[in-house]
Amino acid sequence: MATMAEITLDMSKLPKEKFFKGKKGIYYTFNITLQDDTRYGNNISVFDKQSKEERDAKKPKEFLGSGKVFWTDGNVSVAEREDKPKQADPMDSLPF
Repeated sequence: MATMAEITLDMSKLPKEKFFKGKKGIYYTFNITLQDDTRYGNNISVFDKQSKEERDAKKPKEFLGSGKVFWTDGNVSVAEREDKPKQADPMDSLPF
């Protein structure tokens, strides 16, 4: 699976209270929709990620920007998470 896209965001719309500090920097979470149909040559929309409370309250999504897919191999799939290997439990090696 391979897809390349470009996105343009209105940075002034990013709610500063939703930035969060991680191990390697400051982060912000977006929701991105990819659609088969286009409007104005764009088939990607970017929205502010809503909390469960915001979704339950039916708060309108905050549109942050748009973009377009400019290359694809024809396949787009859901990313699968590679779980970390389970660490051995030291209690499993006890003889009793």
